[in-house]
Amino acid sequence: MSEIIKKYTNGEVTVVWKPDVCIHSRLCWTQLSEVFDPRKRPWINMEGADTAHIIDQVSKCPSGALSYYLQDEANPATEINADTKVEVSPNGPLLVYGNLTVKLKDGTEENKSRVTAFCRCGKSSNKPFCDGSHISAGFED
Repeated sequence: MSEIIKKYTNGEVTVVWKPDVCIHSRLCWTQLSEVFDPRKRPWINMEGADTAHIIDQVSKCPSGALSYYLQDEANPATEINADTKVEVSPNGPLLVYGNLTVKLKDGTEENKSRVTAFCRCGKSSNKPFCDGSHISAGFED
């Protein structure tokens, strides 16, 4: 099964959405509903805000399901220059900000950047990563 990736652009910035990675934190549409509205199709309206506001909101995505690249960049930015930060999300995943390599139980490695959400509830079908199962499981911590 191939990963679904959707791209939306306003000519200056392209927003990349990976629905299989989304943990449904709702930050995107509760904080910038002019651009992100899950009730509409397409659900991302790149004309709803200026590029700076879109970039700012996409940068807050805790799972990395949303990312962006500027049109003048040859390839999407995959790494950030920042110290690694770990944050416990209330009733949700463990968020790790920064560049990391995750060694999976089968020995393969995945390079992650920006924000990576790790499961804390034990219900994810995509362990060690969060898939949003904590919501339906009623996880509280």
